[in-house]
Amino acid sequence: MELLHSKKLSAGEGKASTQKYVDVEEIKDGIIILKNGALRAILAVSSINFDLKATEEQDAIIGQYQNFLNSLDFPIQIIINSRKLNINPYLDFLKIKESQIDNELLRLQIAEYMNFIKNLTEVSNIMSKNFYIVVPFSPVESTKGGFFQKIGSIFNPRHTVLAKREAFETYKNQLWQRVDHITAGLSGTGVRVVLLNTEEVIELLYNSYNPAIYTRASVHNTSKLELKR
Repeated sequence: MELLHSKKLSAGEGKASTQKYVDVEEIKDGIIILKNGALRAILAVSSINFDLKATEEQDAIIGQYQNFLNSLDFPIQIIINSRKLNINPYLDFLKIKESQIDNELLRLQIAEYMNFIKNLTEVSNIMSKNFYIVVPFSPVESTKGGFFQKIGSIFNPRHTVLAKREAFETYKNQLWQRVDHITAGLSGTGVRVVLLNTEEVIELLYNSYNPAIYTRASVHNTSKLELKR
């Protein structure tokens, strides 16, 4: 199965731009189109705490996942993305809440909790893990069409463009069928599966190919967190 980047990228050949070795041609309708014409869809998959499940639940999850793997007649790629979690926004949120609380005992507890979080992050790396499934579809290249057909595409470009659009829609529908199959198969294990749109795919690829810029994940939406008394 083709990967999202060329093997030359790992070889470190020359000083050419990295984009030259990335096999992504364009991203359209949430679909990655590779330079060889193959299509890729990316699914974000949630996680579950397997150890907290009862023995019967664990056996059911394993059995459902086994059935899912046995039902696949096409390859998939499972990606685990790990980044160091930036806890500073969460600590800032706790400081704001500490200043707003009148109860001295509760303020002391928040201060001790903040010190615990700081000490924990100093001695260990708190990681944020995201899970993705890459769904492939590679259309079979047609070997038909001789010299006169190629000449006709030159003099009738509109027909060629319409044919390519029609082919893309056909391939996209077949890719969506695979996506639906994976979503239905994994739903029985208790995880949630979400198809990434165009913007999310671009952000994922950009962060993946620029790890020096995005090395830390942050805790977002801290305003929605609640401290219960």
